[in-house]
Amino acid sequence: MARQLRFTGTDSKVDGCPALHTDVQSGEIVVQGTPVTDPADLAQLQHFGPDEAAVIVPRELLVNWGPREMERVPELVDRDTFRRLFETFEHTAWRLETRRGYASDRQDPDFQMFLATGTTILDPGEPWFINIKAQTEAGKRVGRVRIADKPPTTEQLFLLDYARHNAAVGEDIRYLWREDADRAGLPAEDFWIFDSRIVALLNFDDADNLRNIELITEPAEVVRYCIARDAAMHHAVAYDQFAAQVAQAD
Repeated sequence: MARQLRFTGTDSKVDGCPALHTDVQSGEIVVQGTPVTDPADLAQLQHFGPDEAAVIVPRELLVNWGPREMERVPELVDRDTFRRLFETFEHTAWRLETRRGYASDRQDPDFQMFLATGTTILDPGEPWFINIKAQTEAGKRVGRVRIADKPPTTEQLFLLDYARHNAAVGEDIRYLWREDADRAGLPAEDFWIFDSRIVALLNFDDADNLRNIELITEPAEVVRYCIARDAAMHHAVAYDQFAAQVAQAD
């Protein structure tokens, strides 16, 4: 069975080679580079087996993108610490949403209203909206890209209707079909990025409940998530344009 490889990073400025990839299951590192083919060079390699290959990579590739630890210990934070990040970020807060539904949404009275009426109503007194409105009016940017299936799940349709409320307080809400997200190589992870230096990785269980929140500050890992953000923003469309696509498909 083919490995599930995740792009880790490259120092190349032009063609993307050399680079590192990580095996998602085993954690092994796959090194991509120019092969060593000169017999005189190969003869100098110790313990070089007949079925092995050697590649050339610059030292900085391993320094900048190689793992810092044999096994990373997650830094988990509580909900209050996570919520404070939305009050203390300085410039930008951005999220990628990839799941087909969230348990917290299904427990929301607004979701029950949507099931009954097909629409939702903005509550301007909701703490989230009060804070985000204050942050965006202060010149900060808040946004997210949501991945949707074809056809969208009920939970995704609920969030699509709710997106206009997020937009009303200054959030930049965009959408991307899952097939397009897969082609763009976006990770199947939910996360927030704060000021391009802190990643809050949201880990869910199989029932879509938020299991824990992991903060990531290792520069190479933060850059990986920022690369995903840039790709998502490049391919995504505004929520109202996406809503028109969904309506047309119906």
